[in-house]
Amino acid sequence: MEAHVRPSPDEIRGWLAEVPDPEIPVISVVDLGIVRDLAWEGETLVVTVTPTYSGCPATAVINFAIEDALRARGIGNLRIERSLTPPWTSDWIGDAAREKLRAYGIAPPIDGTAADGQLLGRIGRLTGGSNLAVACPRCGSNRTERVSQFGSTPCKASWRCTDCLEPFDYFKCI
Repeated sequence: MEAHVRPSPDEIRGWLAEVPDPEIPVISVVDLGIVRDLAWEGETLVVTVTPTYSGCPATAVINFAIEDALRARGIGNLRIERSLTPPWTSDWIGDAAREKLRAYGIAPPIDGTAADGQLLGRIGRLTGGSNLAVACPRCGSNRTERVSQFGSTPCKASWRCTDCLEPFDYFKCI
């Protein structure tokens, strides 16, 4: 009888890198940084997921997609746990995912502006305003303006480029 070989967490993470975020299908749940941990507890795979925020409407869909992808790979015993500590931050989005967002037409969050908001506050005091220079994902110009704090999904804001005049979403720093 052949012994069953469990896939490693790295292999499983690779599988989950193919699961798209339901609101932004160009990036995966791994790219987004919400798959926090993968661990075997006996014969059960435990997947720890941290939603982008506690009220994220896509959480159930994401959990179902993760479960579906793992069951399709033969993982029969699994449990998905939700962890809100530490809270998710847009700093967890990797460089490759930021480029995918930009290519898709969404301005990625500006590095270092998320976790505690201190950088944003310092910039606001220095410039007399609270807006950062968000680069337009279409033309690259920093001559942009926020149209609304609320965009097409709760994690994005609506912006407009004053050079190419195109509207775009900015992935909010959370």
